[in-house]
Amino acid sequence: MSWAARLRDLQAILETARPLWQPQPFREERPAWVERLPALAARLLALAEDECSRLNDDGAAARALLAEYLPAMPELEAHCALPAIEQRPLAPAGHFWDWEIPGRKRAQIEAFAAAVCPSGRPVFDWCGGKGHLARLLALGWQVPATTLEIDAALCADGAALAARAGIEHQFVAADALDPAAPLPAEAHLVALHACGGLHRQLLRRAVAAGVAALDLAPCCYYHGVEKTYAPLSAAADLPLQRDDLRLAVTETVTAAPRLARKSAQALAWKLGFVALRQQLEGGAYRTFKPIPNNWLRGDFAQFCRALAAREGLALPASLDWHAAEAAGWQRQGEVMRYSVLRHAFRRPLELWLLVDMAAFLEEAGYAVTLGEFCPRRLTPRNLLLSGRRAG
Repeated sequence: MSWAARLRDLQAILETARPLWQPQPFREERPAWVERLPALAARLLALAEDECSRLNDDGAAARALLAEYLPAMPELEAHCALPAIEQRPLAPAGHFWDWEIPGRKRAQIEAFAAAVCPSGRPVFDWCGGKGHLARLLALGWQVPATTLEIDAALCADGAALAARAGIEHQFVAADALDPAAPLPAEAHLVALHACGGLHRQLLRRAVAAGVAALDLAPCCYYHGVEKTYAPLSAAADLPLQRDDLRLAVTETVTAAPRLARKSAQALAWKLGFVALRQQLEGGAYRTFKPIPNNWLRGDFAQFCRALAAREGLALPASLDWHAAEAAGWQRQGEVMRYSVLRHAFRRPLELWLLVDMAAFLEEAGYAVTLGEFCPRRLTPRNLLLSGRRAG
């Protein structure tokens, strides 16, 4: 089956299910699907805390539970079943390639490098920071490397690391979004976790230049999208807003218990403030800017006073802060349970974005593969798109 056909099949399911995954429980106290699917809503609201956390974290498990209520879930799960890419051990890189790299990031780089099939061409690392990935590939493949990076300080640091490793590795300090930024057609183009507009620019530029080999693991699809996503493929026909793209990357590796408690508190306090503003002013939900972390270090009343001052909300002299905070925690429990349904669509939406890219490359004459280059526990953004131009 062509990538365009896969794209159409997947987007037909997602379009039909839009009323399930698009409403945001944080903003809508009772999403419309709750009335349409009361048995499912009751099942979710009855989830124990640990089960709710597990299902929000494990999309496959969530889709399995939802299959009891939603007939499309098994077909959607089949679309999500991607192969694990074979890991090809690289030649020894020596003792100097991994200086200054945090452990998890180093493991992601090593997994990506081991999943990429060498082409014998020089490596061109797109938005590569200090060039860690390019350095590892240059050492393993015994080819020259170039890293494109907007931050000149990172380029300088990377050049020092390359000199220490004794490899031919150049750095170009340039903005990848600048059409004049270099992108040599004869290179093997790689990008690990290039965000949003950066990875879309990479694909457009690569196709226009006729790059023979490219390997990309995208990230943060919403970056560079002001309102509506503009698909790459002619076969793509699923209107997505910026918030829909954010949903695709809300998944994270399981947080430590302390961080999970902090996250739960932040959500409960924000929902408590939302309920308080609704009680005082009425009207539809209104967004507010991100909350500074230090606002969460006091108590709930201090948090609300700071946020109210910023948002221009006049608070009465006397408030039952205990009741207001309790209301926030109650809403937090409901939001997390209703979110199991929405979060079950994270991977399918991300996959649609990747298949859009795959179909775009296929339309341009590339042979395309898509698979997982590492386990999800290492990074949820573990999908590798590979394109090779024939001839």
